[in-house]
Order: sequence, then structure tokens, then C-alpha cells
Amino acid sequence: MDLDMAQVRAFVRTAEELHFGRAAGTLGISQQALSKRIARLEALLATRLFERGGNGVRLAPAGERFLPPARQALATSDAAVAAVAGDGRPLRVDVWGHLYAPMRTLAQVAREAGDLVSGHGRDLPAVTNALLLGDIDAAFGRVHPPPHAGLTHRLVRLEPVDVVFGADHPLAAEASLRPDRLRGSVLWAPGALDRLDFLRRFADRFGIRDRAESANLGLAHFLGEVAADPRRFSLLPADVPLPDVPGLRSVPLVDPTPLYAWSLVWRTGSGHPGLSALTAACAAEARRSRWLEYDPARDWLPDPPAPDLLTERPSAV
Repeated sequence: MDLDMAQVRAFVRTAEELHFGRAAGTLGISQQALSKRIARLEALLATRLFERGGNGVRLAPAGERFLPPARQALATSDAAVAAVAGDGRPLRVDVWGHLYAPMRTLAQVAREAGDLVSGHGRDLPAVTNALLLGDIDAAFGRVHPPPHAGLTHRLVRLEPVDVVFGADHPLAAEASLRPDRLRGSVLWAPGALDRLDFLRRFADRFGIRDRAESANLGLAHFLGEVAADPRRFSLLPADVPLPDVPGLRSVPLVDPTPLYAWSLVWRTGSGHPGLSALTAACAAEARRSRWLEYDPARDWLPDPPAPDLLTERPSAV
């Protein structure tokens, strides 16, 4: 029995989404074409892989048994293609959250990571879709919530976050600040807070009730708006260079120190050889620069990392 990998891929994606329309969208085909592929696979295997009913789609017992080896077969197939076609092609890496300058972290590992090209994704959902479609090989930014079932992610860096405001803000002269002292100030966000998970959860955790949203027209424009009003503040990773905005102040946050989590994400089973070099370079730099230090008594994260994510493994590919 010879399996058609397009049919197997259709099955795996539908098993991950449990929705025919969404699965078809991630594959770039029509729902009718997806249904035909799965029907042919079920006919070949002489069994039903999905239970379809009024409550939606779920895996049949045979589908549950078939899913793990089907994923393995896809990974092997992709690796075989990459071994032939991937030679000489640079690793395609997108970043998102560009206001917080994710490229400065990738730049620290680029020399060891080998040949890669980078681009900018609009946000995590857009990057996720590009990964699933194979338009890019990896992506770098803050992961929230955990990625799609077809993706793998590795925590790369936990970065302290500073508060930024104008020189006329009442707290601008402080050497450091506890986050709860920002109550009474206005959190200025570069976009809708329902899409800016870190800022929203920071405000919820530390009782920041006054919140306002701005258009994201670049870091300098955004921080100029912050500095223009003595009640406004925002947050910025500590290593992001401040633009030349008159009167702008940056103050460390302590007791606890908020940490911004950067992660590398890729499609599970991807066979591009550059992924191993990139994950190894990230792990090596994390050890040298102590990027993954985390003390729950001292630091705050929206989602505390599992212990295994704090281990700088050289490669997870």
C-alpha cells in the first residue's frame, strides 16, 4: 500500500484543526478538495478516520491511532525533499513584534546560525499561517498562546522590561520603580490591547486601569506620543535602543521585574538544515549572555515557563 503524502497532509492538518474549512485554508486549497483527499485516504485504508456529526468533527479511533505515524511520515517526507531541494537555500525567518526590535536578538546569533534571510510578519496569527503553508521556515517573537499543534517552539530569551515616559511624568526622576506604582498613570499601547497580550496582562496584574491605544507608526512616533503627555507610560525591553525623542526617560522595573519572552517557532518536522544551526546558536548565546535566568521570587512573566523550556538545548529539530 503506497500512501499519497498530499492525502496524509490533509488528514494531519484536519486532525490538528478539527475543522475542515480552517484546515483547507492553512493548506491553500478548497474545502471540497480537502474532503476529497481525506475520502480517498479513508477508502485506501478501508476505515473512517473522522467522526462527522452535528457537534463538529472529531477523530475516530482509527484516526487517533493513525495520527502519530502520519506525522512521522510527513516529517520524513519533508526532510527527504529538503535534503535535495534545500541545499543552498537560506533559512527564511520572519519576526513579529517589530516595535520591540526582535531583529537585534537574532543579529547576535546570525553569524553562527549560517545563511538566513529575514522578514517582518504582521502578527503571530499571520506568522503562524505562513509557517503552516511553508512560506517561511521559522519565526521569532513572543508566543501567546502556545502555537498551533503543527508547530514547535523554543524559548530563547527572557528580557527585562523598563517603563518609559516623558520627563514631565511625576515618576520620571526615580532610579527604579515597582510596577504597582504606575497605578494612576495611563498605559499607552501601540495598537488594540486585545492583540497586545503582554501589555494587557501587565495592566491586569498590576492594577493599571487607565489604558489608551494609538496607531503603530513606528517606535519614534509612538514614544513621542508617550513623552507628550505627563500621565502616559509604556513598556519597552531594556535592551531596545531609545530613539532620539526629546524628554524621554527609561526607568527599570523591580519587585518584580517583568520579563518579555522571546521564542523561536518552526513547523514540526521541518527538515531545513539551517534550523539546527539556528537553534544551536540561540542556545549558545543564551548560555553566554544568561538569557534564560528566571526567579519567580524576583521576576514576573504572564506565563511562567516550564522547567524544560529554561534548558538551553542546542537543537530541537
